[in-house]
Amino acid sequence: MESRLVRFGVSMDENLLQRFDTLMSRKGYANRSEAMRDLIREHLVEEEWRKKGREMIGTITMVYNHHTRGLSDSLTDLQHHFHDLVISTMHLHLDEDNCLEVLVVKGKVDKIKSIADKLKSTRGVKHGKLTMTTTGKELS
Repeated sequence: MESRLVRFGVSMDENLLQRFDTLMSRKGYANRSEAMRDLIREHLVEEEWRKKGREMIGTITMVYNHHTRGLSDSLTDLQHHFHDLVISTMHLHLDEDNCLEVLVVKGKVDKIKSIADKLKSTRGVKHGKLTMTTTGKELS
């Protein structure tokens, strides 16, 4: 489907616009249009994640103490159990005790949230975060 550019006007409080312009400038946007497009896309992606049957993509980032007994095996077992979702992994040694692991996952929203919750709640994981994005199929 070919898309065409459409112009529209937005009215808002001057103070709000000034704050938006400051934020836009700090983030490096060249103009308000591109900043508005990104804000709209962000909200559309959030809505995609609310639809359980939707195929999405994301990353699960974890920081954990690798000395925690059985933790490495538990994390590996969970990843193998959800092998159909895990596309790629990266493992970094942060220091003598702590590791960072990043999983790229793709699949149905409810399954991605399930593996993320299980990994984050595993004993020894100090911090875990699911970062959700889109496959891009629904965005222009």
